[in-house]
Amino acid sequence: MEIAELIDVVDREGHLLADAAAKAGTDARVPTCPGWQVRELLSHAGRVHRWVTRYVTEGLTERVQLGDEPEQDGAELVAWYRESHRALVKALTDADPAVECYTFVPDTPPLAFWARRQAHETAIHRVDAESALGADHSPFAPAFAADGIDELLILLHGMERSRVRTDTPRTLRLRATDTDAVWTVRLSEEIPHTTRDAAGDADCELTGPAGELYMVAWNRLPYSALSGKGDLSLAQVWRERSSL
Repeated sequence: MEIAELIDVVDREGHLLADAAAKAGTDARVPTCPGWQVRELLSHAGRVHRWVTRYVTEGLTERVQLGDEPEQDGAELVAWYRESHRALVKALTDADPAVECYTFVPDTPPLAFWARRQAHETAIHRVDAESALGADHSPFAPAFAADGIDELLILLHGMERSRVRTDTPRTLRLRATDTDAVWTVRLSEEIPHTTRDAAGDADCELTGPAGELYMVAWNRLPYSALSGKGDLSLAQVWRERSSL
């Protein structure tokens, strides 16, 4: 996806997140994030927005800590989140395409990286805010959902920090039914290795619309929401170990 498209997603999803949070109230539980209430969700999302804004606007090339948790609550906390979100969208929109700043993935253009990362961060947390309302999540465009799966499997779980490891080599496949996207995740004691193909046999295959695959991959839906075949205990391994 193009950077401008991703920034549009950040803008739209942040507004949806804030609107859902305002309707739910900051005391509401967030079922998709056990142990969180809406106040923790807004605090986390807003602090991350401000963290990224600093990198982009100040050109920081070294990692810095997230800022302090906000003191606001209720409607004031929602307003604080909206301000955090507006500042991020402006920072990404106004940034020099060649801006140099910190990312946690080397050899990736920073503006493209942060626009993509924040698009998916905000989209997933919008789903969390909607879950606090007890409502079904708003649907995702298949192309965006497929991009999110791609980022998660190839980029984020291609890093040493991934905890999805298995004692013996095993293979998990995700196949979208509304696009031609398919991913094969090869698991072992080493870093997971994902390819965009259906090469070889898979121990477990999960199939469904890209938007549902996206939610399952991010543990916002149970894998039972998809069609599955093979050893589904491998899908459970993903659910238990894939948190980032």
